[in-house]
Amino acid sequence: MASTTEENYLKALYNLSNTQGEVNISELALSLKVSMPTANSMVKSLQKSDWVIYEKYKPVTLTPKGQKEAALIIRKHRLTEMFLVKKMGFGWEEVHEVAEQIEHIHAPKFFERMDEMLGYPTMDPHGSPIPDNQGRMKEFSYTPLSTCKPGQTVQLTALTNSSTEFLEFLNSRKLALGTELKVLSREVYDLSLVVSYANHPNETLSEKVSERLLVRILK
Repeated sequence: MASTTEENYLKALYNLSNTQGEVNISELALSLKVSMPTANSMVKSLQKSDWVIYEKYKPVTLTPKGQKEAALIIRKHRLTEMFLVKKMGFGWEEVHEVAEQIEHIHAPKFFERMDEMLGYPTMDPHGSPIPDNQGRMKEFSYTPLSTCKPGQTVQLTALTNSSTEFLEFLNSRKLALGTELKVLSREVYDLSLVVSYANHPNETLSEKVSERLLVRILK
C-alpha cells in the first residue's frame, strides 16, 4: 500500500508524463515543490515497489503497475470532486483541496458506493475523464476555444486549468460546462475572442483564457 507521499509522486508522474511516458526529475521536483535530491530519493523508493523505471541521468517512466496505481488515485480524486458538487452542493472552485485529502483513503467499497450514487460518471466537474475501477482512462478529443473561427457555435466541455483563481474567473463570467457560445470575432492584435452566450451578447475572452477552454464544435 502506497503512502500519502508516494501517492502524490505517482499522481504527479502520471500527470506530467509526455507522449513517451517520460518525466525528468527536475520537472517532477518543480511540480511537487521539493529539491532534486528529495525527488531523486523518492523515485528510487518507488522503483523498489516496481512502480517506476529509473536510471541515473535519465527520465523516469511509470511501469504498467505504477500507471494503474496512479490512475486509481486520480479516480478517487475526481469521483470525490463530482460527489462534492453533485451531492453536497459545493462549487466547482471549492472541491480540489478536499479531494486532495480524501483521495488518500484506502477504502475501495467507499469509492465504489460513491461511483454508484453518482450514476457512474465518466467526467469530473471540470470535464476531466474519471478512470474506471481498473485504472483505465477514456480519452476525449476536444478543441481549444482559442483555435475556433468566427461564426462557429461551440459547447464548453472541459478545462485545461482548474485552479481556484481560474474557476472563480469563469464564475464571474457565468461560464460553466455545457454553456453554448458563438464566436463573433477575433482581435488581430492580441488574439482575444469576442463571444456571445446566454445573457452575455458581447464578451471578450483573452487568448490565455480561451486556450484553457476546451469545446465541442456544434456548427
